[in-house]
Amino acid sequence: MKPIPCLICHEDFSEQVTWTDLLLPSNQRTCDDCYSSLQKITGPTCCICFRPQESDGICYDCQRWNDDINWQNIIQRNVSVFQYNEGMKNVLASYKFRGDAELVKVFQNDFLNSYKKYFTTYKIDATVPIPLSDERLYERGFNQAKLLADLLPLPQLHVLQRTHHEKQSKKSRQQRITASNVFSLKNSSIISNKKLLLIDDIYTTGSTLRQAAKILLDSGADKIYCLTLIRS
Repeated sequence: MKPIPCLICHEDFSEQVTWTDLLLPSNQRTCDDCYSSLQKITGPTCCICFRPQESDGICYDCQRWNDDINWQNIIQRNVSVFQYNEGMKNVLASYKFRGDAELVKVFQNDFLNSYKKYFTTYKIDATVPIPLSDERLYERGFNQAKLLADLLPLPQLHVLQRTHHEKQSKKSRQQRITASNVFSLKNSSIISNKKLLLIDDIYTTGSTLRQAAKILLDSGADKIYCLTLIRS
């Protein structure tokens, strides 16, 4: 088989083909060494935010969110695919901050499989990718959340609009949690009574997803779920 370049390290590698691959192609886009540097989330997790922990149940952070009457039951659950380890940190820097949109193909199988495993029974109506501000979109050239949503077999509703603020990665945990809502809604009529799946690249404190979910619920959506690539 002709060698293909790894999307992470750019070195050529030969994909190992099995009988299963002949029927269900794997579309492998990374070498084994690079892929093994990414750590999938396995084992017990928080039932709301998917934080890895010693046992199933709600984590301390999600309990604190639910103790605040303004944020109770805003999201039904988040599912994340990977942990934010050093391997993912390097990949995310290239994908998100250096404009390498092609790297989304590294995640396509795992992201789609997580959707099928955790969300098909909920009968989701559409995805809502977390938007960038116009300034950030111009700076980056693409919205990483939309590229992830493109991997899923669901219609997309681009109903959220984001105000330009300092990058979330530069904010402290407390600043993220206490920040005023950065989202506004462009069209509320098309989300009425719908089950929606918010898509974003990373779950950190959960403030961004909860802000987006709250404005969707306040505008008539039925339930909000979240699928994120990374749980930090």
